[in-house]
Amino acid sequence: MAEKKITGDMVINEVIKLHPWTLPVFHRLDVDSCCGGARTVATMAQEHGLVLEEVLAELQAAAEASQS
Repeated sequence: MAEKKITGDMVINEVIKLHPWTLPVFHRLDVDSCCGGARTVATMAQEHGLVLEEVLAELQAAAEASQS
C-alpha cells in the first residue's frame, strides 16, 4: 500500500493518525497534538517560525523510517 505523502495542508492530527512515528517529531518541535492538532502543518510551522520544507522533510523521514 502506498503511503500518503505528508504535505503542509494536512492537519497535524491527520499526519499523526496516518504516520504515528511522526509524533516524536511534533513533540520535539513543542507541538501539542491535543489542542493544536487541528491546525495544518504549514500553519504550525509559520507560528513556530520554522521552515516548512524542513519540517515536512523531517516528518516524511520519520514516516518512512517506520516502514522499513
